[in-house]
Amino acid sequence: MKKYVIKRLLLLIPIVLGITFLSFGMMRLAGSDVVLQQAEGSGAALSQEAMEARREELGLNRPFLVQYADWLKGFLTGDLGVSYVSGKDVFSELVSKLPATLLLAALSAALTVAVAVPLGILAAIRQNRVTDYLIRGCSFIGNSLPNFFTALLLMYFLSIRFSVFPVISDGVSLRSAAMPAFTLAIAMASKYVRQVRAAVLDELGRDYVEGALSRGIPFSVVLRKNVLRSCLSAILTLLALSVGSLLGGTAIVESIFMWDGVGKMAVDAISMRDYPVIQAYVVWMAVIYVIVNLAADLSYRILDPRIRMGGER
Repeated sequence: MKKYVIKRLLLLIPIVLGITFLSFGMMRLAGSDVVLQQAEGSGAALSQEAMEARREELGLNRPFLVQYADWLKGFLTGDLGVSYVSGKDVFSELVSKLPATLLLAALSAALTVAVAVPLGILAAIRQNRVTDYLIRGCSFIGNSLPNFFTALLLMYFLSIRFSVFPVISDGVSLRSAAMPAFTLAIAMASKYVRQVRAAVLDELGRDYVEGALSRGIPFSVVLRKNVLRSCLSAILTLLALSVGSLLGGTAIVESIFMWDGVGKMAVDAISMRDYPVIQAYVVWMAVIYVIVNLAADLSYRILDPRIRMGGER
């Protein structure tokens, strides 16, 4: 197990470096001029000499590889640079947004699991019955609705009509996080209900289930101790994907509810061509997905002996 973890960690290093290099290159090849963008945004008329001096100050006149090498050196030492717009340290700014993102991710993931797993299991048990059709119909509707439309519906009914939750965020609190969490959970749970249902149905169709039932073992015991345990790998995969996307921040939902998280920070940085902040966001996304996928792989080996023994052989 220890060798496997070390091997996976070593393999993840070139992946993260490759992602940072590609993102750094694509931002520079986009053709937009951050100095010109800032001048247009502020309404100030800068001379060509002043704009060249500003580019020299930001290091934008240097060769691409030199810029990337300087950024990578700072990244490895914990320095992500300074924001072109606010002038603040990027790392500190990113850390200040993490509490909001972590709270929203935890609530959304908890709601998704609490809804998708029981409904998926119920739909599989009641296959091709009224309950199954009803659950699948609701999941189809929830999966078809865009996040921004779901957000507007919840905002209208839960904020404007009944005043249960605030229309926009008034701070990092459970009450303010409820609306964006519900919005994200509806979309993810609708998608994952079908996948949990398919995983449970696949296990229910296996020979060991029929053999256990023929020996008189109650269906509830077989479902709880065998079927659900075998489905843990699929459920963990869904959870890992959802947690990775949530920790990266969901830009549309955060912007609608003015939730001051990582996703909204990235949207603001993109609109202002704030390259250091954008690059920090890309690195954050890459690291999050790498860590979540590694944790999911390790969980597979712990929970499923078939994967563990196959890897050892």
